[in-house]
Amino acid sequence: MRILILGGTTEASALAARLAGKPDFSPLLSMAGRTSDPRPMPIPTRIGGFGGVAGLADFLRIERIEAVIDATHPFAAVMSRNAAEACAQAQVPLLALRRPAWVPQEGDRWIEVASMGEAVQALGEAPRRVFLTVGRLELAPFAAAPQHTYLVRTIEPIGDALPMPNVIAIRERAPFDEAAERALMERERIDMVVTKNSGGAATYPKIAAARSLGLPVVVVARPETPLGVEEVTSAEAALDWLERLHGRSP
Repeated sequence: MRILILGGTTEASALAARLAGKPDFSPLLSMAGRTSDPRPMPIPTRIGGFGGVAGLADFLRIERIEAVIDATHPFAAVMSRNAAEACAQAQVPLLALRRPAWVPQEGDRWIEVASMGEAVQALGEAPRRVFLTVGRLELAPFAAAPQHTYLVRTIEPIGDALPMPNVIAIRERAPFDEAAERALMERERIDMVVTKNSGGAATYPKIAAARSLGLPVVVVARPETPLGVEEVTSAEAALDWLERLHGRSP
């Protein structure tokens, strides 16, 4: 069975590892190419876009793809919509593999918002020291609130994504440690944390650290999975879905 995994996440890597070497499957992992130094994968990999819905639908037909796993980041809404439309056009089964979202725990001081624009407003007018962990592609809206000092953590350099003098940029890749996150927030005298509700264990320590320090956390809600697309939360469940699908194939 020819499988296309739309990846770039821990879940995509976990599924790739489980499919590697299985004789019943021929998987291909596709990554957008936004990270300059991706980790090597145990299955064939392509990097780059498809050219929108039409390009992806053509790719599915030409490559005779029999199943697609959308294991992109929970906030990759455009890619997920494109995958749903392309799979519908090409009549290819589609499954979304999404890590569970975080939920507030006792002691959390969450401010839940629906967009980056609302996250900016939630910071308020008074100058604050803000730990910004939303990814470099989501930084631009915060230029509307230049009174704050931003500690920005990304994997790739932020370049001119937030062209203000009061920006401290650090480059680190998950997973993170709660004690180290707490020490960072204390050292930088952080007043608030801003994050997307990406879910997963790798970046959760910042949530736990903020809780222990009593800091408010602005949490941007993740977009909905496209209507009609089945969703699972683990690589094991995705593999089960593929094996059932393969068992029904002629």
